[in-house]
Amino acid sequence: MPTIDYRADIRCLVAVRGHPFGRDAFASVFEGMAGISATMVDQPAAAFLMNPDGMREFDVLVLYDMPGLDFAAPDNPPAYVAPPAGFEAGFEALLDSGKGVVALHHALAGWPTWERYAEILGGRFLYRPGMLRGEHRLDSGFAHDVAQQFTVAQGHPVTAGLPECFTLTDEPYLAEVFGDDVTPLLWSDARFDKDHFWSATHAVEGRMYCRDGWDHPPGSNLVGWARTVGRSRLVYIQPGDGPGAYGNLHYRRLVENAIRWVR
Repeated sequence: MPTIDYRADIRCLVAVRGHPFGRDAFASVFEGMAGISATMVDQPAAAFLMNPDGMREFDVLVLYDMPGLDFAAPDNPPAYVAPPAGFEAGFEALLDSGKGVVALHHALAGWPTWERYAEILGGRFLYRPGMLRGEHRLDSGFAHDVAQQFTVAQGHPVTAGLPECFTLTDEPYLAEVFGDDVTPLLWSDARFDKDHFWSATHAVEGRMYCRDGWDHPPGSNLVGWARTVGRSRLVYIQPGDGPGAYGNLHYRRLVENAIRWVR
């Protein structure tokens, strides 16, 4: 397996917005990554750059966005919004061109009307119950500020320089993970069952910490993975909710390694 070249200069387009976050604190994740520059572009403008032409001046696409969800909709929030015309074809062309992608945290919820997007990322966070891979799935779960120990897969370039385990307090997801289709990188020791998470649908309906009637089956503790889509490498890293992750040196190393590997 190829090693990472830490001398390479890499230009990242970082797509953001759709989920609350501290912009300056998040930007600090990229500080100290020698030779890596990060240009943040808000959605929906970022979507129009996710094609071979729009990414011509960038080497890696970093997704810290949650497009396709309208939380301001008056009825049945969040309303699902389809990708703009040409987006799907442009994104597929980007992957066929070999441009690398690193997806972080809430990016797993993006473009809920485009099922192929879940296949690209390797999973899906569902804000509402719906169909996925031909089966009805309940809405996903969240849990704030959970102290977790992460076990790191050894021998992969994305985990190079990391200890066998590290701790971090962050927001895990009880979400859909296509574990058979990815290369595992990171596991959490959180309890991935309905008794330790809250319903996403209840939350957006105004019941922030509620699981009444929500009988979600146990989920996967796999929270980081790698895969190849088209000619592109992709890494998804589930942790990354806020400053606790942003300032963690092991988390920063994981993100930097992912950027350099997909490059």
